[in-house]
Amino acid sequence: MNTREFDRTERIGAELKRVLAVAVRDQVRDPRLGNITVHEVRVTRDLAHAKVFFTCFPTDEDAPTQERLLNGRLAGFLRHAISHEIRLRTIPQLHFVFDTSIGYGERLSSLIDSVVATTQSDDAPPVTTQHTTDQEH
Repeated sequence: MNTREFDRTERIGAELKRVLAVAVRDQVRDPRLGNITVHEVRVTRDLAHAKVFFTCFPTDEDAPTQERLLNGRLAGFLRHAISHEIRLRTIPQLHFVFDTSIGYGERLSSLIDSVVATTQSDDAPPVTTQHTTDQEH
C-alpha cells in the first residue's frame, strides 16, 4: 500500500470517528450502553469495512453485551447517520470491537506504580535516630 492510500484511509477513519462520536452521543438512547467512547476507526483500503474500537464507561465489565448491541441494528442506524454527514460512494460496514488497550494500559500503569513504590521503599536508607547526650557536646 502506498502512502497516498494509507493517508486516505487514515483521513476517512478520522472523519468516521468524529461523526460516530457525535451520533453515538446525540442519537443513541439505549441505557445499557452508558457513555460510549469511540477511540479509533480503521478502514479497509477498499472502504468496504470499518473496525470501530470503543469503550463504554463505567460499565466496561459488560463489554460482550455492548459489543453485541452495537453490532446489531444499531450498526445499521449509525451507518445511515454517517451517510447524512459524509459524502462517500460507499459507506463502510461498521464492525464494533471493544477496545481492551485502555484496561491493559491501566493494569500496566498500576503494576509499574507498585514496582516503583516497592523499589523506593527498598532503596531508602534505614531510618536511624541519633541520641545526643550532654557528653558528646
